[in-house]
Amino acid sequence: MALDRWIALIILGIALAYGYAAYFTMDAGLPPFMQRNPIWPSTFPKVLSVLAILTALVILLGLEKAPENPKEPDIDYRRLGDYKIGQAAALLGLMVAYAVLLRPAGFLLSTGGFLIIGASVLGERRYLVLIPVAALATGIIWYLVQVVLGIFLRPWPFFLG
Repeated sequence: MALDRWIALIILGIALAYGYAAYFTMDAGLPPFMQRNPIWPSTFPKVLSVLAILTALVILLGLEKAPENPKEPDIDYRRLGDYKIGQAAALLGLMVAYAVLLRPAGFLLSTGGFLIIGASVLGERRYLVLIPVAALATGIIWYLVQVVLGIFLRPWPFFLG
């Protein structure tokens, strides 16, 4: 089995566990007034798990591939050194750092830093465009979540109040 199908199998297992949690465990502690709402806190995780399961099944069953007969698989596990594993590992580390720094550093600083550093890791070198676009995107997202949705999101680091 090709490497992409193995990865799809792993993602399928994760999505099934996530879907189980979304469908059977997340709504158990809801207060009675929220149980009559049309959209629950578990609605997005349920949709996300179904989409992830369907996508993993499409890849696992090979439905996304053209009916040609390639001589070599798309991803060759024997040549993993030829792929950009360092960039992928750096992005995964950056995601973990973002999750850890979100509360202490605040949304604006951590999200802006994540976007700028992440784009730099991926190869963007036009910093005169990158920094304003990242700042604008961060500010718009914070405004939408804080003001429009009414969800408190600490904008600044904890020591600034």
